[in-house]
Amino acid sequence: MTSPHANGDVRDLSLSKTGIDRIEWAGREMPVLNIIRERFLREKPLAGVRMAACLHVTTETANLALTLRDGGAELTMCASNPLSTQDETAAALIREYGIPTFAIKGEDEETYKRHLSAAIDAKPQITMDDGADLVAMLHRERSELLPEVIGGTEETTTGVIRLTAMAKEGRLAYPIIAVNDAETKHFFDNRYGTGQSTLDGITRATNILWAGRRVVVSGYGWCGRGIASRAKGMGSHVIVTEVNPIRALEAVMDGFQVMDKLEAAKVGQVFITATGGMHAIGREQIELMPSGAILSNSGHFNVEIDIASLDELSTSNREVRPFVQEWTMRDGRLIYLLAEGRLVNLAAAEGHPSAVMDMSFANQALSAEHVVKNHATMDPGVYVVPLELDREVGRLKLQALGVSIDTLTDEQQKYLESWEG
Repeated sequence: MTSPHANGDVRDLSLSKTGIDRIEWAGREMPVLNIIRERFLREKPLAGVRMAACLHVTTETANLALTLRDGGAELTMCASNPLSTQDETAAALIREYGIPTFAIKGEDEETYKRHLSAAIDAKPQITMDDGADLVAMLHRERSELLPEVIGGTEETTTGVIRLTAMAKEGRLAYPIIAVNDAETKHFFDNRYGTGQSTLDGITRATNILWAGRRVVVSGYGWCGRGIASRAKGMGSHVIVTEVNPIRALEAVMDGFQVMDKLEAAKVGQVFITATGGMHAIGREQIELMPSGAILSNSGHFNVEIDIASLDELSTSNREVRPFVQEWTMRDGRLIYLLAEGRLVNLAAAEGHPSAVMDMSFANQALSAEHVVKNHATMDPGVYVVPLELDREVGRLKLQALGVSIDTLTDEQQKYLESWEG
């Protein structure tokens, strides 16, 4: 059942009590965002600004939404992935916190697009995206609203790639800050958050033992680094596949075995994609995989695994556990696909730990404030998070952890800035 509401469309509004408890629990692990929220309550830097946020509707995102709301924003939420919504969180956002929310876990493609359109109906002045679907629809189908948009933010690698392509073609109509590229985002969210939550999702879905398992990680960016290191820490034998020679060399230097994808396909037992690209696992690999191979994706879109080829090479498929589909190949092999090839950490688990999302969403909140203050001087394009904001997030996180660091003396600073020595 779903609960259409004047302020959104969610699975069941009666789930809101559970959602409140979980949102409050996550908030305990998000001290940086709480500090920003307290300031936003006093200063109202987003007063009257209409915002549309297309993000994973989780407990952590809810704490960001409350920060934006308390900063004065008129916020509308929708899901950035059909399988990532926590229905109890979506219910609480509407019933308890009064934030219009359009998100249902497992929603079909038609509903997903309808929810995107509903968020755009709010006529946003700022967009907050995770994957750039909201921005893409706004430019393609609702371009009459673009003159009202003053700026936006983007959360993930895939979205930044899409936005950069739009900007290069002269199609991006307003400035967007690439929150994904902040050091306090990709170093921590992508590496530690994705590393832990990806293994968590696969474990919850399959209950496999990681020790001694041959794990193939496709892509050695920040997400791939995190996944590989966490799998190694669990006792797995980790193999990395890459197209970038520098990253491949780094993986070698980090102690991982690197090989081409066809050789890796022959020996892998668990395959995890984290490339942001298309068909990181394709037909040729699927044909070589041993029976019992598990395929999972930790990239934003469900295009990293060639599901069409998996279907063509099989005689049947069935769900054997929640989020686990067993595909019977024509030659009798069994291949297991997790979470329909979508983000396994959000579909089969709860996404990143709150303590990691604390920094990512602190960057989101501060970047939104920066756009409101500076949009008049920002041309359309993709921008990095200002260094002072990035460092402020790091400083606040250290403060919350009770960690103190050194500062340079005036003499030391002068020495570093001088060429004379």
